[in-house]
Amino acid sequence: MKRTALYDAHLDSGAKIIDFGGWEMPVQYTSIIEEHKAVRNKAGIFDVSHMGEIKISGKQSKDLVQRLITNNAAKLTRGQVVYTPMCYQDGGIVDDLLVYKLDTDQFLLVVNASNTAKDLRWINKNAEFFEDVEVEDKTDDYSLIAIQGPISREIINSLLEDDISDMKFYNFINTNIAGVEAIVSRTGYTGELGFEIYLDSKNAIEVWKTLIKEGEDKGLKPAGLGARDTLRLEKALCLYGNDIDESTNPLEAGLDWTVKFDKNEFNGKGKLQQIKQKGIQKKLVGFIMSERGIPRHGYKIVIDNEIVGEVTSGSYSPTLDENIGMAYIDKEYANKDTEINIRIRKREVKAKIVETPFI
Repeated sequence: MKRTALYDAHLDSGAKIIDFGGWEMPVQYTSIIEEHKAVRNKAGIFDVSHMGEIKISGKQSKDLVQRLITNNAAKLTRGQVVYTPMCYQDGGIVDDLLVYKLDTDQFLLVVNASNTAKDLRWINKNAEFFEDVEVEDKTDDYSLIAIQGPISREIINSLLEDDISDMKFYNFINTNIAGVEAIVSRTGYTGELGFEIYLDSKNAIEVWKTLIKEGEDKGLKPAGLGARDTLRLEKALCLYGNDIDESTNPLEAGLDWTVKFDKNEFNGKGKLQQIKQKGIQKKLVGFIMSERGIPRHGYKIVIDNEIVGEVTSGSYSPTLDENIGMAYIDKEYANKDTEINIRIRKREVKAKIVETPFI
């Protein structure tokens, strides 16, 4: 399995390590609940260096990116980021990712760790339609540190060469942090104010330790993938492999706002137009358990003894002190306040559909 440049720092901090997409990653340091609450109330620091980075450059780089993604990269200016699905021709989702516009003819695609090799193959296949593009896997060149939470700006700003007090959501700058060159973006996966730091792997441990030293007296805590999952679920953010995959499309996943039908041709456009005109058959919804039980990925949803859906994500919510989840449900049942039953092993446990995000 692969290890990030911060692996030894995690061991020194007493982290519990698990296999995540072929990487040895910290799932927690003290407890998932404690780390979750630190992010919601103060700040948490995450190692997300397992994420993949793919650089696309050349005079036709924008054309390739536009073909690959459902969102519109043509509207990006240098220093801006966009979230987007990347689809196959049948509308199924290859991955969801961030697109950074580094320069006029340079883009950085940040993809999910377990999908990096698959995404690279798909991007290279599409690159064959263009003469002036270069696709490079830069995953090994970058370490990625995320600092998330209400006081994250206060902690990071004191270490930066540039002031980020007015940095807008989904923007980034090239700067120095603790004397080290880095890309700092106002992005994250927790729903809180937060920043992500892309830097050379050789500098990762130094910057990680500097950030912790700067923030520990203010309430900053190292946080693992366990808290990252409960944090994103409370905000109903999709996780690839759970809530979205090649068998789902952006329209039924509630990501229709990322599909720009008014731009030129892109992979899946024709099929997604057909689905939009016909209407989706299932919908991704959020629910809260009415009775005891934690919903898990793959559990069936039953109404009047008929299976009408399936749980995609589920967990205990530390903020709500409730068990929550997301699921695909047949559209006719996917309405707020609808009572549903989750089949947990051999029993059916009551739940109710609610609006998302949960908090």
